[in-house]
Amino acid sequence: MFNVQRPTSKQTKMDLEEISLIIDIAEDSMDQTVTHLQNELAKIRTGKANTDMLSNVMVPYYGAPTPLAQVANISAADARTIIVQPWEKKTLPAIEKAIFESGLGITPNNDGSIIRLNIPPLTEERRREFVKRAKAVGEDSKIGIRTARQKAMEDIKKGVKNGLPEDIGKKSEENVQQLTNKFVEKTDRIVDQKEKDIMTV
Repeated sequence: MFNVQRPTSKQTKMDLEEISLIIDIAEDSMDQTVTHLQNELAKIRTGKANTDMLSNVMVPYYGAPTPLAQVANISAADARTIIVQPWEKKTLPAIEKAIFESGLGITPNNDGSIIRLNIPPLTEERRREFVKRAKAVGEDSKIGIRTARQKAMEDIKKGVKNGLPEDIGKKSEENVQQLTNKFVEKTDRIVDQKEKDIMTV
């Protein structure tokens, strides 16, 4: 008579830990995709002074490219003006050049101690252009979320082939789908809010 070897409780537990890890990795990947989306949207102007616009400006500081926020204080003086106050006065020219070359389309005004950025109001045409760009970034984010979903689903299916109980596999796939829905909805909310900010005069 043949003995059918059943998985021990330890083996099953290990399988469940692996499944849990697969789902955690998928969630982490989706979360990073949404964070990247927020960073990319921060670069898109809204016509209002927003210090996040400068979050990707790098300044040469003692020979190393350094984020602007680490070499200066950045603040919004009003709805149309951003003030950049360097910690060290000698970095003013480098900061001015970095902002000018950043592609933001804003000319910095250097008065010898601070840099003032006057944010020009956006034309209707530019607003629509920026909305289109925001939506494109949102679509890229959804592709990233769905890629993480696909990878997790494939790993779960492999687990079922390798002896993971089908009901656990099915439940795990449902969990991944719920995560996907949650992050896609979050992406839509973030992009919708950005669109409102861009279109608000």
